[in-house]
Amino acid sequence: MTPIRHLILAVASVTLVAGCSGSNDELRQWMADTRKEMKPVTATLAEPKTFEPFLYKDQNEIDPFDPGKVANALKALSAKSNSGLAPDLNRRREPLEGFPVDTITMVGTLQRPNLRYALLRADGVIHQVKVGNYIGQNFGIVTKIDENEVVLKEVVQDAAGEWVERATTLQLQENKR
Repeated sequence: MTPIRHLILAVASVTLVAGCSGSNDELRQWMADTRKEMKPVTATLAEPKTFEPFLYKDQNEIDPFDPGKVANALKALSAKSNSGLAPDLNRRREPLEGFPVDTITMVGTLQRPNLRYALLRADGVIHQVKVGNYIGQNFGIVTKIDENEVVLKEVVQDAAGEWVERATTLQLQENKR
């Protein structure tokens, strides 16, 4: 660089610095006025709610959280039950009892002299069942096998806890290719 360029650069720098060093009184006055006019807003917090613990005073009454109360209620309900219907919980479970009925599909039948089998698919495996076999998770027993359907009698609990029977059918599923 030439000395003239150095001189021009130095003069320009001094001029810039001189322009910035002016009085800031007007700016300071505006900031002071703004601070006086602005009032900080503080939101008041609501008083916290006080917690009053409940004291159970009826020591002579039955405790509503006592497990014995539930057991007594179940005994009373079972005493009212007059149907006498209940599944055999001590028998050996069959393979198709591990699947819900709505996941089992009927795919065909086999006929032997005096005996008909239904072919049922569960989890990709074909099973043979006959009248008297158990199917599904609701203690369903096969009562009838036709060419197009399997009729089941399931034993389920109703809202009151009583065992009731309900009929269910599995329809033959056509092969979709």
